[in-house]
Amino acid sequence: MLDDSSILITGGTGSFGKEFIRNILRTSRPRRVIVYSRDEWKQSEMQADPEFQDKSVRFFLGDVRDKDRLCLAMRDVDYVIHAAALKQVPAAEYNPHEFIKTNVNGATNIVEAAIEAKVKRVVALSTDKAVNPVNLYGATKLCSDKVFIAANSYAGVGGTTFSVVRYGNVVGSRGSVIPLFQKQRESGSITITNPDMTRFLITLQQGVDFVLSSLKNMVGGELFVPKIPACTVSDLANVLAPDCEKNIIGLRPGEKMHEILIPSDEARNVLEFDDHFVIQPVQAFWGNKIGILGGVSCSEGFHYASNQNCEFLSIEELTDLLADYLPK
Repeated sequence: MLDDSSILITGGTGSFGKEFIRNILRTSRPRRVIVYSRDEWKQSEMQADPEFQDKSVRFFLGDVRDKDRLCLAMRDVDYVIHAAALKQVPAAEYNPHEFIKTNVNGATNIVEAAIEAKVKRVVALSTDKAVNPVNLYGATKLCSDKVFIAANSYAGVGGTTFSVVRYGNVVGSRGSVIPLFQKQRESGSITITNPDMTRFLITLQQGVDFVLSSLKNMVGGELFVPKIPACTVSDLANVLAPDCEKNIIGLRPGEKMHEILIPSDEARNVLEFDDHFVIQPVQAFWGNKIGILGGVSCSEGFHYASNQNCEFLSIEELTDLLADYLPK
């Protein structure tokens, strides 16, 4: 599908963007791979990495807040993966306007630029925090999700199709609890918000694979949710820092005890597949084609959370998953 095509990745210098690009360079023969991001230092570092020294790779400085720049970057582009976002929860509470400009207005710019450039397909990355949000970051990502799904109404028949992928914590991603525990264990003591807190875990490679499969299978308007395992924060701490003192500090502002990827309010719109769910749009003004994908309707009141209706990792499975992060 990606052979001889042009793909643009916003936030292309981030953890996901780099892993995504590694994968498509390894498995496909794209005509162009455009790294769109605003940090010239990260781009220069990426350019110096032999993994990305491929004739198809282009580096395009720009911000998703700048629609004109996006329009230039998207000329003759077939597919867009939108991974750029401001993500830090505490920073969002102190700088709400900045998060709205990037996460909400930026989403609108992506949509308008993609339609104008006649891009074929756009997949936007979401987060569990967009479900019943209790912090501003989650609220902006919920708005972003709605913008991308509704964009199918404006693209017209045969125009750009838009879908969203939503998943939980990426193992080892910047700002997550795993690198925090790694750093804290050097002092012999780690902080735990609540030992009974649960979190979904997905590897970077699994995230990339799921986005690629969603890009391939989408018909427009889907919100794809992978089936992924979960664990308690207590188990996570015991595997990563078995000999450390554990200090319980309580939930931080904007945190939830359990992650929710599908709320019960949306159960009537959910289709279940072997390895994922699809949330259909509440109102598909463009005509809902998602039924052709198959799937089984979920029961009334179903919800998918890190403490319910999901697979729990055993200590052995968690140890295998976190092998690269264990004490040496």
